Amino acid sequence: MSGTIRDFMTTPVVTVRQNTPFKVIVSRTLAARVGAVPVIDDAGLVIGIVSAHDLLARKAGPARPRPMLPTSLRHRHQQAEMTATTAGQLMTSRAAMIRADATTQDAARLMYRHRAASLAVVDPHGRLIGIISQDDILSTFNRSDQSIHHEVVADVMVHDFAVNPQVFTVTVRQGIVTLAGRPETDQVGHGLAAAVRHIDGVVAVRDHLSYKTSAR
Repeated sequence: MSGTIRDFMTTPVVTVRQNTPFKVIVSRTLAARVGAVPVIDDAGLVIGIVSAHDLLARKAGPARPRPMLPTSLRHRHQQAEMTATTAGQLMTSRAAMIRADATTQDAARLMYRHRAASLAVVDPHGRLIGIISQDDILSTFNRSDQSIHHEVVADVMVHDFAVNPQVFTVTVRQGIVTLAGRPETDQVGHGLAAAVRHIDGVVAVRDHLSYKTSAR
């Protein structure tokens, strides 16, 4: 099934404080070869994260002014990024954090929703335990077809649904799983297909199961 963040996160993590200067953030980011650094407070709790995108705003410089156009909220935010000199001024706050027991799918959704390149991984008390990036999430698609096939049969069919895998045909090519056969009930068939979609490395599921009803 979809692995937890703990299985893919990077540790140990380079961190900064709110008052850490811009150039120190850049140095630590480059030295650690990471795309973002979490910001922690004096108690070691994560309060935000500074990404390479946040840092690039300084290099990009101000956009060419357009006369007669009102200053938008987005423009004011860009101006704030370009004048920021510390981690506290640059950081993105709570949206860039996730619990270690969340799934890689949860992380992907959060990254996509907030356009975050990395997420700080925290324990239930908000303490930093790792960091996970878009590259870490995308690495889940590097699983072999054979490994995915084994998980579909052994973990999903046999362990989770207690069905006989011999009544099904499972093929995996380039991460695309095709399911064929007749499940005992429509509910079991729909459940199998849904469970397979959540397996790490699965690109898509082609549901060719024979249902008793025409609706899918």
